[in-house]
Amino acid sequence: MMELIPGIRNAARALIIRQDQILLLRKEGGGRGERYALPGGAQDPGENLRDALNRECEEEIGTAVDIGELLHVAEFFKLRDTQPPTRRHLVEFLFRCAVPGDYTPRNGYRPDKHQVEVVWADMEALAGLPIFPRYLSTCIPNSRGGDLTHYLGTFEDHATPEEH
Repeated sequence: MMELIPGIRNAARALIIRQDQILLLRKEGGGRGERYALPGGAQDPGENLRDALNRECEEEIGTAVDIGELLHVAEFFKLRDTQPPTRRHLVEFLFRCAVPGDYTPRNGYRPDKHQVEVVWADMEALAGLPIFPRYLSTCIPNSRGGDLTHYLGTFEDHATPEEH
């Protein structure tokens, strides 16, 4: 069994949908190929989730967001690129969010590692995109219909460190 790093890391993610398009970070490199992720990231000690989400969005997509309802909570065991391989226990909070009406996709002042650009992607194309973490590819479409907030459970990252 792979070693689990001590401590649990909270992360807040922004689900931003406008006119049948979703705002995504496009990432490349690190031996993992092209992949897409939602804006957001780790909560710092002493920081509330909403402040963490706005800080992460300013860093990654260059704007603060209007944070709406909490849609989902999921636990995730992220495979890390370490020797020997390790996993980190994450608890992710997915919020419905909006960007200003005049927002144009762009990298913020401190993009994620391997972040290449910020893009609007068609919701219809979402199923064919390599979304990370993978569980998001099933819960994002369900969020569009106004599904109630719910706990999604625990997910394992089965990719090798090179794939992700």
